Amino acid sequence: MKKIACVDLFCGAGGLTHGFVLEGLPVVAGLDVDPACRYPYVTNNHAQFLERDISKVTTEELKNLFGDAELTVLAGCAPCQPFSTYAQRYEVDGKDGKWGLLYEFARLAQGASPDIITMENVPTVAKHEVFHDFVDTLKRLGYTVWFDVVDSSKYGVPQMRRRMVLFASKHGEIKMISPTHERPKTVRQAIGRLRALGAGEMAPRDRLHASSSLSPKNLQRIRASRPGGTWRDWPQHLVSECHKAESGRTYPGVYGRMTWDQPAPTMTTQCYGFGNGRFGHPDQDRAISLREAAILQSFPRKYAFVPPGGEVSFTALGRLIGNAVPVDLGRAIARSINGHIASVST
Repeated sequence: MKKIACVDLFCGAGGLTHGFVLEGLPVVAGLDVDPACRYPYVTNNHAQFLERDISKVTTEELKNLFGDAELTVLAGCAPCQPFSTYAQRYEVDGKDGKWGLLYEFARLAQGASPDIITMENVPTVAKHEVFHDFVDTLKRLGYTVWFDVVDSSKYGVPQMRRRMVLFASKHGEIKMISPTHERPKTVRQAIGRLRALGAGEMAPRDRLHASSSLSPKNLQRIRASRPGGTWRDWPQHLVSECHKAESGRTYPGVYGRMTWDQPAPTMTTQCYGFGNGRFGHPDQDRAISLREAAILQSFPRKYAFVPPGGEVSFTALGRLIGNAVPVDLGRAIARSINGHIASVST
């Protein structure tokens, strides 16, 4: 067996890394600019965390992280906000700021020359020049490149989350493994057994199983909501003025309850808020808890996000959870890499 080393750029709370670890792919380090990532990343993965701006990382530093490994893997899931459908209304292509992070990824790939590269992002990233520049750079460097939009629910994630996944290898063809789940996991299978909560409550033995509070009007609204329904089901006096306007009629997905026997909607950085999407609990009068959101991102039930006694911040933890690569998608990516390594080693 060759000695393998993986480095996870933009590692976040460790969703991709944890998937790699569970599949036996050794990750030596994760890098992220957000200091809040350190505790969950190190505690759950026992890998080195480097609080670094990727644009300041040198190729020599990256080579040192790989050490004497005979086969190297570079993973990177650049922040997806610049490539989201929402952002496209206000941004144009460019090579500065967050748009430029894929160029920094390409720079490190060119300098460190890893054997295998993988990237995950929103599907709309493929509409932008920076993505095609990234792919062209890898091909010019001699990599065989594959990319496609993947439905995470077909790989065990109890959530409708479509993502662009890319693989590149110096050792021939590589692609995503076939779907592992014919039937998606449901909300009920994922969180159906968790302790019941009221709005604003926290479970005594799991501080992450905490739900945000609701205003009196939003409490009335969620009580008037049915699983899978919309605010159009409410009595007229509960409907927001912005939704009565013509511009608001096309947003029925906010203020919604999830459905027990279907996958959850895509988790976002604001998935703890009832008014931010279809994040209402299927039958309890509250938004989903932070722990439920993490489980719907396929993090293990005991995944630690804050130290004992640490602050449970909905804003900070929502960002970590919503931005994470779902662990089970990470496992599928790792299995794809393991299968490729096995095929080129024989």
